[in-house]
Amino acid sequence: MDISEIIITGDTAGIEWRLPVFRFKGKSPDAPKTYIQAALHANELPGTAAAHFLLQMLAEAEKNGAILGDITVVPQANPIGTAQSHFGELQGRFDLGSRTNFNRDFPLIALGERDSLLSDLDRHSATDRLKRQLLHMALGAELMLDLHCDDEALQYAYIDDAFWPEAADLAAALDMEAVFLSDGESSAFEEAVAYAWKYETGQKKTSLPGRLSVTVELRGTRDVYPDVARKDAEGLLRFLVARGVVAGDQAALPAFGGMVAPLDNIEMIRAPESGAILFHRDIGDKVKAGDLLVTILNRPGQPDGAIEVRAPQDGLIVTRVSTRHARRRSDLMKIACATASSAARKPGPLEA
Repeated sequence: MDISEIIITGDTAGIEWRLPVFRFKGKSPDAPKTYIQAALHANELPGTAAAHFLLQMLAEAEKNGAILGDITVVPQANPIGTAQSHFGELQGRFDLGSRTNFNRDFPLIALGERDSLLSDLDRHSATDRLKRQLLHMALGAELMLDLHCDDEALQYAYIDDAFWPEAADLAAALDMEAVFLSDGESSAFEEAVAYAWKYETGQKKTSLPGRLSVTVELRGTRDVYPDVARKDAEGLLRFLVARGVVAGDQAALPAFGGMVAPLDNIEMIRAPESGAILFHRDIGDKVKAGDLLVTILNRPGQPDGAIEVRAPQDGLIVTRVSTRHARRRSDLMKIACATASSAARKPGPLEA
């Protein structure tokens, strides 16, 4: 195992960040190369915990000569965000300097332009230099897993149509409960990787067999426990064995039996008014159209001071917010459904 650091010089004098990178050299040139990163949103730590245990497993596999394909792991991909706290609370989703999402605005380039990402880096801000170096590493692989988490959530993933259903092996290995099929219409990290592959030859490809770029949502922000992290690491290792990256028992993975829904089939439940949130249903619940989901106390104590929010159609509650106060139109839940939502949706991600 080789451990190195990428140094990101700050935009003000005397500041720099260090990004540890763990690399394993595979012994088979035909095995897929893999890139795994965690905590691009710096306050989303289940992936960091899983990467910690996965690295221990990979180090043991290396001792046994079982690493077949090159593997790169970045367990804390955003040291800039990790350093940004506000009134004692780690932020990590939005860069406080530029106000941009750390998982947006990645360069959309063809694979052949990969080396241009590192050209004249000093003309870019520290955040953009970080993004370019992460993307450059990822584009050296065939399999890319970006480990995130939601607020309160089941285990699920965003997977581009170009990788489905081949990517069902990852969903099965990690025992996911849902998969959201994305449309590849944003500048998020996993979509920037997929974009480079899709336009590798100039003409857009709609299927990318043998490759995978995915955002894995490892439950919620508070689901950081040693037993859960080890289970996730074991699931990641099962996937690597199944794809021939690591030698091991290639027992067939079970068929994925969770919910599969395109983004158009996700009901984003939003608060009609501001107020205290009273949840009537939890993540993992299956609901029917008309079921009471949430009560918003917009004018507590008054006769008309409560607003009921009901399910627009049948579905599975995949996420909900951990806060108990809503602003008008703030997100409350995501419900995966069998049919499309009647609400209009812009192309790209469900959230900013």
